[in-house]
Amino acid sequence: MKINHSLKNSFKTKTVVTIGTFDGVHVGHKKIVKRLIETAKNNDLESVILTFFPHPRMVLQKDANIKLLNTLKEKQAILENLGLDHFIVEKFTPEFSRLTAEEFVKQLLVEQLNTQKVIIGYDHHFGRNRSANIDDLRNFGKNYHFDVEEISAQDVNDVSVSSTKIRKALINGDIKTANLFLGYPYMLTGKVIEGKGLGKQITFPTANLKIEEDYKLIPKQGVYVVKGYYKNEVLYGMMNIGTNPTIEKNNAQSIEIHFFNFNKSIYNEEIQVDLLHRIRDERKFDSIDQLKNQLIIDKKTAESYLKSNEH
Repeated sequence: MKINHSLKNSFKTKTVVTIGTFDGVHVGHKKIVKRLIETAKNNDLESVILTFFPHPRMVLQKDANIKLLNTLKEKQAILENLGLDHFIVEKFTPEFSRLTAEEFVKQLLVEQLNTQKVIIGYDHHFGRNRSANIDDLRNFGKNYHFDVEEISAQDVNDVSVSSTKIRKALINGDIKTANLFLGYPYMLTGKVIEGKGLGKQITFPTANLKIEEDYKLIPKQGVYVVKGYYKNEVLYGMMNIGTNPTIEKNNAQSIEIHFFNFNKSIYNEEIQVDLLHRIRDERKFDSIDQLKNQLIIDKKTAESYLKSNEH
């Protein structure tokens, strides 16, 4: 898959295009992507997803609080695995937002992407103030000689999936629903940084995960069963998202992972963890010994889950 950060050169090959943020690339999105790739193969075209970054709400509403399900890197990896030809990330700016619908179609779809067909999800709006709809797009298609296909509401929503519902599930700690709607385990990707070393002292050494992208949604605080990826190794363990209230007051939130049967130093390495199951809320214990005893119980719970669920 080729990744373009904004369109610098026009496409010589003919393309079929879909447009959107595709946050989470969930099971509803995958129906659109699958249709896009099938259409490309059947018509000797190249498949293109055109997306925008930063998220339009971050730019137009200065909504710094919006949290997304994927970092750009995670989204790229998911789309690449689906067999997409091109993933184009157009920088979203106030100037870009002022393009009229026809300017958007002419400059990006026609002149840059050499679009022969556009496939879009139900109720798609585009152009300045999102004022244009499917009927406008079909009229532009007649003028500029490309076809338009709309994925019906029933096809996209037959499992009532939306990025908003997935975000809500994660915020509530309902990892089971989030993973079901995503069609894959929710992932966190970041660099391992040095912590305070307390985990090592109580025989539960942890990898402290730092996520650079502040727009990435962090699920509800608590203890999770996780599957980790470090270089070519697959690891299993448990993860705590929280503030370590047993140790310190007013501590900043941290993400700490204890991998089972693993004792390598991985500082400054990038790892990915998939969240498989939520064990419990974070709690404040009266002593370090109580915390350690609970971690022993958590580990048994995690191992029991992994034994009865194939991953």
